[in-house]
Formats: sequence, structure tokens, C-alpha cells
Amino acid sequence: MSSNDSASNQRRAERKRAATNAIVTDVISGLPIGHLGNLSSTGMLLISGKAPRSEALYQVSVALPASGRALLQSQPIEIGIQEQWHEQAASSGQIWAGFRIVAITDIDAVRLEGWLAEA
Repeated sequence: MSSNDSASNQRRAERKRAATNAIVTDVISGLPIGHLGNLSSTGMLLISGKAPRSEALYQVSVALPASGRALLQSQPIEIGIQEQWHEQAASSGQIWAGFRIVAITDIDAVRLEGWLAEA
């Protein structure tokens, strides 16, 4: 499989929009770096006030917003992500950035899949 095929397959993963303002936090600094636009099993869209470094790696934590049968916000999941692209959003002062998930524990992967499966 070529790298273009791999990138195309990653983009085909079903994405779920965050119904609430889920804050994404840099685990190393402890500071919020933006909020979740959407999330899939292979990547995420982050909405931020500051552009990420190109191809930078981040270790982040995000509490999955309640949805479906869930009544409370779940315990945060931690994932390693790598910046793939970013661009100025239509709203002034906002940056949209696409990230690929490069590391996730088995437990957090199961929790993420469960969240994605909820309607």
C-alpha cells in the first residue's frame, strides 16, 4: 500500500463531532491547546487559537463528551497525536488543525471505539 493509500484510508474513518466544548489538554504542560472539533479512531480535528508546529507530536488528554446513553462525561483518554495540516478558520483568530493518532493504550482505544459507536 502506498503512503497516499494509507492517508486516504485514515480519512475514511467515521468521524464524530463533539456535541459540547471538549477541551484538549497538553499532558506535558498541563495547558489546554484547543477544543475538539471531531474525532475518529485514527485522528482528530482540533480548533485552537494558535497554530501547531508542522508535523509536531503531542501527548494530549481529552474527556469524551457525553452522548447517547452516557449521562456523565467520561474519564479523559490520553492519546499521542501528530499534526498533519492546519489552516486559518473562517472565524477570526481560530486555527483548524488535523491530527493523526499515533499512540493510544488498548483500554483507551476500546473506550474511544465505544464512544464513536454511540448514536
